[in-house]
This record gives sequence, structure tokens and C-alpha cells, in this order.
Amino acid sequence: MADSIEQVRAHYGADGLVDRLKGALGPDAQLLAPEQLAGLDQFHTRGLAATAELAKLAGITENDSVLDVGAGVGGPARVLAATYGCRVAGVDLSEPFVEAARYLTARTGQRERVSFAVASALALPFDAGAFDVVLLQHVAMNIADRRALYRELRRVLRTGGRFATFDIVTAAGEPQYPVPWARTAATSFLLSATATRAAIERAGFRTLVEQDDTAAAKAWFAQLSAADAPTGPGLGVVMGPDFRQLAANLGRSIGEGRVGVFTAVFEAGEAA
Repeated sequence: MADSIEQVRAHYGADGLVDRLKGALGPDAQLLAPEQLAGLDQFHTRGLAATAELAKLAGITENDSVLDVGAGVGGPARVLAATYGCRVAGVDLSEPFVEAARYLTARTGQRERVSFAVASALALPFDAGAFDVVLLQHVAMNIADRRALYRELRRVLRTGGRFATFDIVTAAGEPQYPVPWARTAATSFLLSATATRAAIERAGFRTLVEQDDTAAAKAWFAQLSAADAPTGPGLGVVMGPDFRQLAANLGRSIGEGRVGVFTAVFEAGEAA
């Protein structure tokens, strides 16, 4: 288990990331809107649109305290805070990602509402019942112990709180590696949509909303393939020059029906 966690951490190593971001974004004195960063900080299929739809499904309000687990460089957290006025905490296993998330949050002037910490999703540094909403976007694929993951998410949610997830799941096989979250199967731990839902429910959740977003993801990748190369900073700044190939492999795997996209919102039941 420890070996796989360290391999995942290494995959998202991103040494020198803040310097690359500074080079891509221009002078620090220039304040940026969260939406301006969407090309490089929405590290999941369908980008900003998926974050917006998941937040709407979760019913986020101004009064909610939100936790983004596997926050990456903080794009969803900043968009949620800007859209709803809520407070958002983000955690990620990668220290360079968290450093970059803090830098980008300063660039958007949101440090009072959005914060980040280096932490494992299996050992969150928060009290029980600390949050109203927990988001998990394209994260569970890297976590072998789903039972521990979902139990930990239940622990930090208040009873009646919502857990919203948007993840890659198995369909008719394994993806074509390398993909954005794993270069080999050694750090990829996919479950089917059915098995994912069952694991979440066993951890003390009740399903509120469930939908298959595979068709939407397939259309999004097809649109990307047909479009001209993006002109602004993209995820290659974060993940390196071969990211386009990793993303293309994921798009191909979705198009071939190997994997799918699972979206759902759950309610936290009474604590055991």
C-alpha cells in the first residue's frame, strides 16, 4: 500500500511547477479571474463544465463548508468559492500541486475563502463532521483501498452532508496506458460504476443522484480532437509536454468503451 501511494505521489511530482506557472501567466501583479485558469487547473474530463455541473448536483450554497479531496492545483475550489461564496478547503498528496494551488489562489485574490494542505485522502487532517460537502473528481482511480477512502470521507462530513463524485470507472476493460492519472496499471485502481456505488453506500452513504456521463465525455474528447491546438496555457504546463498523448489515450479508451464516467451525489447517513 505504501509503495503504491509513493508511486502516485511521484506521478504528480511536478518539480518547478510554480516557476512554470509564473512563466505561463505573466506578472504576479496581474489579478486573474478563476475562469481564466480553467485551461490548466481543471484536471479532469470535461474541465470546467464538469465542475459546474457537479457543484449544481451537490446543491452547494453560500453557507456550506466544502472540502475538495485531491484538489490538484485548486481550480475547482477557486471556482466554487467564486460562484457560490462558500469557503473551500482543498487537500492533495502532491506537495508541488499544493504549492501551486496556493500561488494560483493568491493570483485570483481568494486566500481568505480558499485554503490548501498536503494530505492523503485516507488520513484527512480535519475533525469529524467538519464539512457540509465533499467533492471527489478524478481521484479514486489512484486509490486501492476504497473502503478506507469512503469511510474517511464519511468521517469528515456532518450527518446529512453531501458527497459528490465524478470519476473514471471500468466498463469493458482497462484503459490504454499511459493515461493522465497513471502511466501503468500499477497505480490505477478502477472499479465499475456498480462496485463504486456499492462501496460508497457501505461506508454510510445514501444515493441521491447517479448518472452515466460517458456519452458527454466521449463528445468532449471528439470535440478536442477536432479543434485547433489551444493557444493559452494548458494542462501541459502542470503535467509535462506529453500530457496531450495521455489525454488522447483516455479519450480513445472512453471512445472504445473500455472505461466510462460515473457521476453521483450521496447523503451522509447517521454515523456508526
